[in-house]
Amino acid sequence: MKKKNKTKFSLKKEYKKSWNYLKESKKFIWIVIGIFLALALIGFFVPPSEDISQKIFDFIEGILEKTDGMSQSKLISFIFLNNIQSSFFGMVFGVFLGVFPVISAIANGYLLGFVANLAIQNGGFFSLWRIFPHGIFELPAVFISFALGLRLGMSIINRKKFGNLNKNFISSLKTFILIIVPLLIIAAIIEGTLIFLGV
Repeated sequence: MKKKNKTKFSLKKEYKKSWNYLKESKKFIWIVIGIFLALALIGFFVPPSEDISQKIFDFIEGILEKTDGMSQSKLISFIFLNNIQSSFFGMVFGVFLGVFPVISAIANGYLLGFVANLAIQNGGFFSLWRIFPHGIFELPAVFISFALGLRLGMSIINRKKFGNLNKNFISSLKTFILIIVPLLIIAAIIEGTLIFLGV
């Protein structure tokens, strides 16, 4: 009898492939980090107009109203779902020539810089420590998502240089599930717990 060639699923191999894909995408990760940090510095040092400030305050107040009175588990779920949604869309919508992840990196970077400046004004420099615990896991996840989206967009512009779109899309989805999702889960647990405890 002939033996059937069955390809067995190996989580270890899939993780390895995802990490290798990340290494291949490192230039895009650095581009996203550069955009994010540049806009974070602008958001921190350059005062926005009254209209922009009001829109940011309205956005923050809207989130506070939604999360007011939530239990710890609901807070964690809310944060995780928000983060995974923005990360996933930032990656998938990158197929439109990479425009969406770049805009997302700009918006998120500016918002972080603005909030960091606000936190220092109200609570001093050490108030920033509240941002760092979940940021250690959340920011890398966001950077990777936007970078993969940017790569998808570039693969449409230049397939030979940046790879086949279909292959990149499948690799990006696997990386999202195996690497990005776990990072966002950890970040949500930390952030939700700190907010619930009022730390």
